[in-house]
Amino acid sequence: MGLKAALSKPFAALINRRLNKLRFNAVELQQKTFEYLVTQAKITEFGKAHQFASIKSYEDFKKNVPVHDYEDLRPYIDRVTRGEPNVLWPGKPEYLAKTSGTTSGVKYIPISKESMPEHIKAARNALLSYIYETGKADFVDGKMIFLQGSPVLEKKAGISVGRLSGIVAHHVPGYLQKNRLPSYEVNCMDDWEQKVDAIVAETRNEDMRLISGIPPWCQMYFDRLSAVCGDKKIKDIFPNFKLYVHGGVNYEPYRGRMEESIGFGIDTIETYPASEGFIAFQDRQKEKGLLLMVDSGIFYEFIPADEFFNENPTRISLKDIELDRNYALILNTSAGLWGYSLGDTVKFVSKNPYKIVVSGRIKHYISAFGEHVIGEEVEQALMGVANEEGVDVIEFTVAPQVNPPKGELPYHEWFIEFGKAPDNLVVFASKVDKALQKKNIYYFDLIEGNILQPLVIQSLKKDTFINYMRSQGKLGGQNKVPRLANDRKIAEELKEYIV
Repeated sequence: MGLKAALSKPFAALINRRLNKLRFNAVELQQKTFEYLVTQAKITEFGKAHQFASIKSYEDFKKNVPVHDYEDLRPYIDRVTRGEPNVLWPGKPEYLAKTSGTTSGVKYIPISKESMPEHIKAARNALLSYIYETGKADFVDGKMIFLQGSPVLEKKAGISVGRLSGIVAHHVPGYLQKNRLPSYEVNCMDDWEQKVDAIVAETRNEDMRLISGIPPWCQMYFDRLSAVCGDKKIKDIFPNFKLYVHGGVNYEPYRGRMEESIGFGIDTIETYPASEGFIAFQDRQKEKGLLLMVDSGIFYEFIPADEFFNENPTRISLKDIELDRNYALILNTSAGLWGYSLGDTVKFVSKNPYKIVVSGRIKHYISAFGEHVIGEEVEQALMGVANEEGVDVIEFTVAPQVNPPKGELPYHEWFIEFGKAPDNLVVFASKVDKALQKKNIYYFDLIEGNILQPLVIQSLKKDTFINYMRSQGKLGGQNKVPRLANDRKIAEELKEYIV
């Protein structure tokens, strides 16, 4: 064991003791965070407009601050991006994280000098929690890959602008810099496919021990690496590779193919970072759920997902959440986002400590007939049957077919790219449909009542989703294929790829 690995173990024990304070004092820490945020922001334009000086309680806050999406906050954010100080948070943000919104075009998310360190601290603590629990620290002595966006930053009114992953690259601790790949020059490449090929060339002969990135793009890296190295398994190319860190999408639909490529069931750490804040990470290998970061400058609110689009939905803080219920996640942050709907839905699986799973996107659902099918349900239905049948699913998306030809009943149309396809697609589709009916009682009722016919699966050509994302200019980085849509925009684009 090297010096870094040896030193990491007492550090991991120290961090675990600190994490215990937030594990078991979460409600109190959230109250302190709430008071800190409101107090700090009294002097801002947003704070003055929403009477922060008069806010004494969370109930006051809810009366004064409505739930916002990005478009609602855009007038304030536009002032921030023009360089105006004290708009949403004291001073000017340190960075603007540039993201691609589905409805808002390019979005600029402020990151302040107070919020930036929380991104780094949470990522570090995820790794240290793993070391503390497992005792495995050898990966610290080897090379690590972080598949991420370009670290090249632009300037907008004197504020540095870039993708979150690129911004974070500038804050990687010095003790990890020598171990870190790809090189800065390769990381700066814009073309994702050229970048992956360059990463393969840079890493194929290195002692890679930790790899981090969104599953579909890591899979792309593994495929190209394997091809260059004579179709070897990743474990034979990187014999000391023992830890995979992921986030951004549910890993389960990708796990089978990833482990097949790697050659064994590798240890994984799930993280939940967003441009708006680092929300949670997996702190235990043998426990379900991600530990909610309750002392990182974010005050969380929750709206029951089935009430989100109501005129006056229930809006609660952490102390009032219920287990196993889907909530829309609302953030208030030390970068100046207030009542901000992140767009994600989460479900609590534990209160002691508070742990969540990400269950979907509030706008990614199908409810053309009132069924309100969500991402968690379709993923579990599909992957449950696929695992039983030995079917390999590479990627998929689902859309409603409201006006089918020939007078047929409407149905849900599933577009699936298979690695190993089912022997009988019709039988496979029937099993997935029955599994989904068990997950969603409204969908069951619609099928039973002959309002909908059972789902239809369209098998897609090899590399369909890579080609689709390339056509949209969204290949690589943090980009993801939406699993669900309540319209047919993506579905119509994918029709040309049907086998």
